[in-house]
Amino acid sequence: MNIGWKEMKKNKGKFLILGSIVFLVSLLTFIISGLASGLSQDNAALIKDLPNGSFYMSEDAEETYNLSRIDSSTQERLLNKEEDAVALSIQMGFLNEEAGKQRSVAFVTATDSTFFPHVKRGEIVLDRSLQEEGVKIGDTLTNNQYNGQFIVKGFVDQKKYSHAPVAFIHMRDYQDMYRALEMQFVFVPDGELSHVIAGLQLFSKKDFLNTIPSYSAEQMSLNMIVWFLVVISGMLFAIFFYMMNVQKMGLYGILKAIGVKTNALFKMMWTQMMVITVMALCLSIAISQVFTQIAPNGMPFHLTMETTIQLSIIFLVIGFIGATLSGIQIKKVEPLQAIQQGEV
Repeated sequence: MNIGWKEMKKNKGKFLILGSIVFLVSLLTFIISGLASGLSQDNAALIKDLPNGSFYMSEDAEETYNLSRIDSSTQERLLNKEEDAVALSIQMGFLNEEAGKQRSVAFVTATDSTFFPHVKRGEIVLDRSLQEEGVKIGDTLTNNQYNGQFIVKGFVDQKKYSHAPVAFIHMRDYQDMYRALEMQFVFVPDGELSHVIAGLQLFSKKDFLNTIPSYSAEQMSLNMIVWFLVVISGMLFAIFFYMMNVQKMGLYGILKAIGVKTNALFKMMWTQMMVITVMALCLSIAISQVFTQIAPNGMPFHLTMETTIQLSIIFLVIGFIGATLSGIQIKKVEPLQAIQQGEV
C-alpha cells in the first residue's frame, strides 16, 4: 500500500486526470438518475404512492386503462370481498379559470377510500402544483363537458399522472362529464396476484405503471443512459490501469524478484482505485445533493440518498472489476523477462 501511495504522489497528474473523469461520469450519472426518478414521479406519482397491491382491468381493454370498464356487479363483489379495495377512474381533461386561463389536468374519481381525498359533489381537490401557479382555495373552475362549476376545496402534495396535476372530483360529477357509469379499474392493496377473475386482467403495481403512455419508454431510455455511463467508468479503470501496468512491467519484475507477492501488487492497485473512486464519488455526491436543493421548482428532479448510495456501491464494484481485469497481466509477469524488456 505504501508503494501505491508513493506512486500516486509521484504521478499526481495521471491520477488527477483519471479522478476528474470518474468525477464527471459519476456526477452525470447522479444527475440523470435524479431526472429519471423525478420524471417517474411527475408521470405517475398518483400510482407510485399507493401501497403494493394488485390492479384489475378489463381484459378486452388490451392494457389500455382509459378503454377499461369494470362491470358494476364485478366491482361490487371485489369491493365487498377485498379489504380496503377501491375502484377508480382517470381521464385527461381541462379546467377553465375565471380569468379564462385553461389548465390541463388528470381527473380522478374513486369510491370511498383512505388512499384518496373525500370530495363532495361540486367540489374539487387539486395537486399543489396548481396552487403554486395561482389557483386558490375557493376559486371557481369550469369544464366544457360539465354543466356546473367546481369549487376548489383543497390541495394535495405530489399527485401527478401522465405529467399532469391530478384533480379529484366526485363520482357523479365524473359520470356527468364523461357519460361513463362504470369505473376503469379496481385496486386491491396487498392483493394476491394468484386471485384471477374471469374477464379481468391482473397487474402488479410495477406492471400497471408500464401501461401508462410514455412511462416505460421514458424510464427505459434514461436508465439505459445511467447504466451506459456506469459501464464506461469500468472501462476507464481497465484501460487506465492496463496502460499503467504496461509501463511498469520492469518495476513489477524487480518487486517480484525481491520477494513481493502478486497479491501485494494487486492490493497496491486496488488501493489506488479506491482512493480515486471514493474521492471522486464524495465530490460528485456533494454537488448532486446541492443541486437537489437548488433545482428549479418546475424541474422534475428527485435524487434520494438511497439511490445515491446504491449507485456509489455500483461504481466501486465496477471500478474494482475494471482494475482487477487490467491487472491479470501482473500475475503472468516473469521477473527476469520483465526486467529485460521493461522500464524501472
